[in-house]
Amino acid sequence: MRLEGCMTALVTPFTGSEVDYEGLRSNIRFQIKNGISGIVPLGTTGESPTIEEGERQRIVRVSVEEASGKAKVIVGTGTNSTKSTIEHTLMAQDAGADAALIVSPYYNKPSQEGLYRHFEAVSKVARIPIILYNIAGRTGVNIEVKTLLRLSDISNIVGVKEASGNMTQIMEILSRMPETFSVLSGDDSLTLPMISAGARGVISVASNLLPMRVADLVEQAGLGNNDHAREINSNLSPIFKALFIETNPVPVKTAMNLCGMPAGPVRLPLAGLSEENLQFLKSVIRNYPELRISDRRVRR
Repeated sequence: MRLEGCMTALVTPFTGSEVDYEGLRSNIRFQIKNGISGIVPLGTTGESPTIEEGERQRIVRVSVEEASGKAKVIVGTGTNSTKSTIEHTLMAQDAGADAALIVSPYYNKPSQEGLYRHFEAVSKVARIPIILYNIAGRTGVNIEVKTLLRLSDISNIVGVKEASGNMTQIMEILSRMPETFSVLSGDDSLTLPMISAGARGVISVASNLLPMRVADLVEQAGLGNNDHAREINSNLSPIFKALFIETNPVPVKTAMNLCGMPAGPVRLPLAGLSEENLQFLKSVIRNYPELRISDRRVRR
């Protein structure tokens, strides 16, 4: 499986305390219509730690049904328990997912050997491809380059979503990983420099709102159309920054609510956007003609 292009880290829309499954369907259709090559439910942006097991299964089922050959479905299955991660990965596999995105175990702070054994254990029972997710700012532990190199030798570990923010590390990964191993940006603002250096795409937050523009950025950068790619990136830079003024996915769900898209509130312990940041986000959104602020009441 060759992973490339723009893949959207989907929000999980809620109506009150319940998952809005029809809203999820609507969002996926919007993504596919606008040229996204993959959808990623149940990642960080999907608030996976607060999703109940029954909800998780139905979210995966809906995602697979709606994508149905039109886009790849890469399900976030990682937890801080190897046993639970295996169970989630097998559930996604049985539901028809194309791949699993597995974050490094959080809170436990395993050693590099512990990380290797965790991912190795999942790979031994999974038949679908596995994408590692490196985001030390969330997990408290970095997957080091030497560990990534060891893991890249496992046949069904096919790539990494790199969200460390460490460009020195990212450049080393890009220079040392085998050709068959896909490196994907996990940070919208680093997509252009990473693709220019050899990454194959992005798992994007901003594409929840502007899928066509982010997909175009990835395509132009991949084709080596540098001037065009820089122009797109410059235009998108304000929204890339605005969507991380508070903890993801609070800003992106707020922006989607402002624009009348299914999103709803975040689940505790996350809380709504501050009033100051809400006004700032509105000012950024107004720069994008596709994003029209709705009169619908914003849930914060």
